[in-house]
Amino acid sequence: MDALYTAVATATHGRDGRAVSSDGVLDLALGVPQAMGGNGQGTNPEQLFAAGYAACFGSALGLVGRQAKVDVSDAAVTAEVSIGKQGEGFGLAVTLRVELPDSVDEATGRKLVEQAHQVCPYSNATRGNIDVDLVIE
Repeated sequence: MDALYTAVATATHGRDGRAVSSDGVLDLALGVPQAMGGNGQGTNPEQLFAAGYAACFGSALGLVGRQAKVDVSDAAVTAEVSIGKQGEGFGLAVTLRVELPDSVDEATGRKLVEQAHQVCPYSNATRGNIDVDLVIE
């Protein structure tokens, strides 16, 4: 792969620490969610993954939409990232909820979402590793 860009971030003290990008643009407190026994006073890795995946998938959808000459610029992608016990450790699962503009018919929308799932780097990285459900709303 020829890298077009490399993001660099450092996290200290795990889920109860801080995450900072090398350029300082991202600088936030991390915290364990209440559902996992924490106080919820900070962003958690699942939220960061959800935000990144939603944004990336939205961009992939825009790309395939432009290629198909279908306007999906008003689409919204919501990523739900779940964490749970898996074997001896933990695993993730994702549901991607894609809200398409009313002007996009169901068959075209389904095709574009499936194409975006083939193009999106997050989808390619997770394929075969975690369950990813696509829901068109």
